[in-house]
Amino acid sequence: MSENHLKLRVGIVGSTGYGGVEIVRLLLTHPLVDITSVISSSSAGELFSEGYPHLTKIITAPLDAVDVELIKSKCDVVFTATPSGVSTELAPKLLDAGLKVIDLSGDFRLKSGAVYEQWYKKKAADDAYLQRAVYGLAEVYADEVAGADFISNPGCYTTTSLLGLIPAVKAGWIDLDTVIIDAKSGVSGAGRGVNLGVHYSEVNENFKAYKVNKHQHIPEIEQVLSREAGRDVVVTFTTHLVPMTRGIMSTMYGEINGTRTEQDFIELYREFYKGRPFVRIRDAGKLPATKEVYGSNYCDIGFAVDARTGRVTIVSVTDNVVKGAAGQAIQNLNLMMGWDETLGLKHAPVYP
Repeated sequence: MSENHLKLRVGIVGSTGYGGVEIVRLLLTHPLVDITSVISSSSAGELFSEGYPHLTKIITAPLDAVDVELIKSKCDVVFTATPSGVSTELAPKLLDAGLKVIDLSGDFRLKSGAVYEQWYKKKAADDAYLQRAVYGLAEVYADEVAGADFISNPGCYTTTSLLGLIPAVKAGWIDLDTVIIDAKSGVSGAGRGVNLGVHYSEVNENFKAYKVNKHQHIPEIEQVLSREAGRDVVVTFTTHLVPMTRGIMSTMYGEINGTRTEQDFIELYREFYKGRPFVRIRDAGKLPATKEVYGSNYCDIGFAVDARTGRVTIVSVTDNVVKGAAGQAIQNLNLMMGWDETLGLKHAPVYP
């Protein structure tokens, strides 16, 4: 805690990426947290506002270097919003120094190091840390997150898809061999780095599929669905890039076991997410849009049942930078510390 013992001291590694800067934005309104260190390996010593002028006079301290002893002296909890492959080495060092860690990379989401290396094409972390990490899908595993010292924050596509599927999967309402996930994301999901695929002239007025059958969130989705179903689950998962800044829509299809109506699904999901403030289930005949969660920690879900084909279509939307990254990470911080999970996250969606 900070000197007055009233606020938790928090640092953000990778603070100059979109996920990191969004953590900063949200934590600025958190009543129980002080941001005591913003950390960047590439920009240490520079002012945060040099890279993000919108934070001029808001974050005034220079960026710290990635120095575990320095971080330990300034922080109680660290968010690691780093590219995949960085946290495999860094997070264990922070944990061994006695810090709590919430990791936003994909480095600790998969329990099998071999599976991680297959999909991420990078060296896996030590198995002891893979097993130690608590998977922070907040609406489903809140009890496991509470009191933990190491949280692996789920992926953006993963969060959107799993929240839309888990209640029906647990209830046995969907034939698990028929699940298809058709997902679309805004360009911020690609991060702030420069590459041809996210140039304006490549993205504008364009819509394309990418990483078909190869996306690294596939094994993460299958790992969680298998856990919830009590059997191995394999899904077809296709990602698309949409010419917008923020937002994910996962449109999911599955054959229904038995006879179910849209209202049946609505009631099932509302009961499953009862008391979970950030999941909103739409009324019958109403499907959510990404603009309706923009800038917020909400996940909105709607349904369409097709009696003709015997399939259900589930539409789930999130803001990929908030609920898909920074917002859920802060929600996990709140759960970890035993606080109200909405602290720092009570922002209404930005509209229009």
